[in-house]
Formats: sequence, C-alpha cells, structure tokens
Amino acid sequence: MQWEVVIGLETHAQLNTVSKIFSGASTAYGAAPNTQASAVDLALPGVLPVMNKAALEKAVKFGLAVGAEISRRSVFARKNYFYPDLPKGYQISQLDLPIVVGGSLSVQVGDTEKTVRLTRAHLEEDAGKSLHEDFHGMTGIDLNRAGTPLLEIVTEPDMRSAQEAVAYAKALHSLVRWIGICDGNMQEGSFRCDANVSVRPKGVEKLGTRCEIKNLNSFKFLEKAIEYEVRRQIEILEDGGRIVQETRLYDSDRDETRSMRSKEEANDYRYFPDPDLLPMAVSGAYIEQVRATLPELPPAKRERFQREYALPGYDAGVLTASRELAAYFEDVAQTLGGEAKLAANWIMGDLSASLNKDGKEIAASPISSRQLAGLLKRIQDGTLSGKIAKEVFAAMWAGEGDADRIIETRGLKQVSDSGAIEKIVDEIIAANPAQTAEYRSGKDKLFGFFVGQAMKASKGQANPQQLNDILKKKLQA
Repeated sequence: MQWEVVIGLETHAQLNTVSKIFSGASTAYGAAPNTQASAVDLALPGVLPVMNKAALEKAVKFGLAVGAEISRRSVFARKNYFYPDLPKGYQISQLDLPIVVGGSLSVQVGDTEKTVRLTRAHLEEDAGKSLHEDFHGMTGIDLNRAGTPLLEIVTEPDMRSAQEAVAYAKALHSLVRWIGICDGNMQEGSFRCDANVSVRPKGVEKLGTRCEIKNLNSFKFLEKAIEYEVRRQIEILEDGGRIVQETRLYDSDRDETRSMRSKEEANDYRYFPDPDLLPMAVSGAYIEQVRATLPELPPAKRERFQREYALPGYDAGVLTASRELAAYFEDVAQTLGGEAKLAANWIMGDLSASLNKDGKEIAASPISSRQLAGLLKRIQDGTLSGKIAKEVFAAMWAGEGDADRIIETRGLKQVSDSGAIEKIVDEIIAANPAQTAEYRSGKDKLFGFFVGQAMKASKGQANPQQLNDILKKKLQA
C-alpha cells in the first residue's frame, strides 16, 4: 500500500525579554539554580501575575511578519496539570482567544516553494526544569526558567515529509531571529519543536491517528524522529495493528521514539479563564506602531536582491538565510559597485565553507565585510588571480591582516606585464620541444600542460587570460 505522511508542528519560541512574562524576575540564562525565581514564579500565596508588555509586542510583531490576524481581544487561561517543576499546578496559557490567528510561512524545499499555513500563535509561560544529574538518584528542581515567556506557534497539518518539516522549522527559526523576538539558541532550549505525525493511505482525506513527539531541540533530531515515527506507524498498520494516540519522546542514542504518556485532549487540562489576568485589549494604533518596527522581511529582501543586484533566485535565497548574512552581502556588494555576483560567489563559497568548518556564525567571521570587499577589489583590478586570491583569503582568515598587506608581504601581485609573460612562455616552449611538436601536429589537449608549466614557473602569479592568449599565439607560430 502507498502511504501519505501528514505532519504538523508546534514550536515554542522563547521570547527574548529581559524579565519574565508575569513577574519582574530575570530571564538571563545560566544562573545558579533557583536564584532567578520570584514569589510569583514560585506561586507563593497571595501573589498576582502582571503582564509583560514587551512579550505582547513581540507576539504582535511575529503575527504581522507572517500575515496573520492580530486579535483585538485575547484571554489568558489556566491549563491545569501536575509537573514537579510547575509550582502552581497549572500553566498560564491561551486557548480560545489567542493573540495571533492564522498566517502562513513560505519555505523552500529543494527547488520547490511550499506554503505552510499557521493555525495560531499564543503566549504562555514556561515551566521550570527537572535536573537528574549528580543528585545520588534523586531529582533536583530548578525554577529559574519558570515564567519565561513563550510564543507557541502551531501549524496546520500541511507537511508531507520530514524534509518539509525541517525546511519549515529552519525558515521559522530564521524568521524569529530576523525580527528580533527570539535568540533561537536550540542548545539552551530557546527554540524547540513538537511534531505531530500520522500516516494515511494515499488518496484518503481522513487524517490518521497522530502521535506527538515532544521537545525536539535540533533540526537533525527533528528529521530523524519523524522518519523513525513514520516507519513505525506504517509497520504497525501493515501488520494489521492500530495506532494509539500518545505522546512520545525521541531517544537520539538509539534513534527511536518511545512512548511517554497517553495523549491528552484540551478538556483533560480543565482550561478556564485566569481570574487574576484581565483580557488583553489591543488597539489598531498599537498594531500599526509595532508594524513600523518591523525590518525588511526575507521575501521582500530576496525579491530586491534579484532586482537590484541581478542575482539568481537561488543566490538571493541563500544570502537571505539570516539577517546578518544579508547585511554582510549588501555591504560587500555596495562597495564593489557592479560586481554583486562576485561578492555572492565568494560569500556562498569560500566564506561559508570556512564558517561551517570552524562552526562560526557570520557575525563572528574573522574577515569583515570591508576586508572581503578589499580582497575582491584586487581581483577586479587584476592584481590577483582567482587562485592566488584564495591563498590571500586563507591568510586573512588566519588573522594576517587585510588583503593589501598580505599581497605586499608575500609578494603575490599578479604578473600582467606581457613582456614578462612572453619570456616565461618562450622558456617553457624551448624546454619542451617534444610536447611542442605534438601540439603543433594536432594534439590540442596538450595546451593544458603548457598552461600548468607556465603557471608553475610564474608561481601562480601570471595573469591567466594574458597567459592563455600569449601561449596560443606562440604555439601556433
């Protein structure tokens, strides 16, 4: 039987506010356990939550960025359940009236663009954290994270493969960082996904029974967890079994999902409006005020890069993967004038390869946009050949200074003196009479041999175009 995979994602983006969503306690990461938990976070008797306006602003900003409807009235509810690291015995979240409704996100999957519809995005507080290490068989509770503001972003079941889910998660990760509402640090839990996975026979409209895989904090784990879960469900169905709706965890060491608990429904949480928090009223003027703070968004920037810099769609897509990368490219391109494609090639090629090798983000690049532009100018004016430019780039990456300094100290200036190149060519032809005779008798492939010998003799510094022209002329004489 042919099966169709159906995937929806719920993503928790930790909003980068200075204080928590309902208290003034710090949200800074890495403090000693329980040193950043206020009386509100600890749920001590008599305390009252107060809404953090910065968290609201960031939620509205996200909604505008994805073309969603911003609710003029939204309500906080109590979601009742027990966790050891949830002191109140309930989580303050939103159910019937979330702050953001609808919206969509366009993602690139290979050569295909796909639109993933969003159901909603709502504000809520995070729980604390259970620590199982170094407690001699006991569990420790750290409530520093309790009350940290989260934006939970829920999609429609629009994705049909693990690859599509990863493409969406990466696009969302890029967007929340682009608009400055979340640092996206997956290692610290600032951006984590839950995947709802089901399968159904191809051509059938009714959705299959879904299983939710919780707390996936890397794109690699997201892909592997979905792929495993799809295989597991298909095997059960083809063996005549049925899928049980449940919540599962992904074990990266064994590359498998395993059952955590039966899946709860909304009524299991006994939601009701939180009596301590008034409904939030958002005016049209406030929404427009937030809209004015949005930067140029990725789709608009991609279109502009293609229009203003004559870049192919692929290049524009790669260069707008992050706001910092786009700014870096634009700095280099504007310095070079009409050579935007040269800038794009070097940024997508040598620079990206070096960043990946060293595990660095573009903001931490040892070569600034000004320095890279300086190197590319020397290719433009003929001072460097492409090959020697790579040598200079490597030296710049190692911290040896700007391109001009390296060219000067290493004596790497390209030889464009036709007289000097003619002398090298004459010597190579004279030193290789047999190959010269063979070339002149029709063995054109030997031309590469002469080019290699001449470049070797010039230590790679001969102007390639001039060298080729002079070689052809001399060999055909």
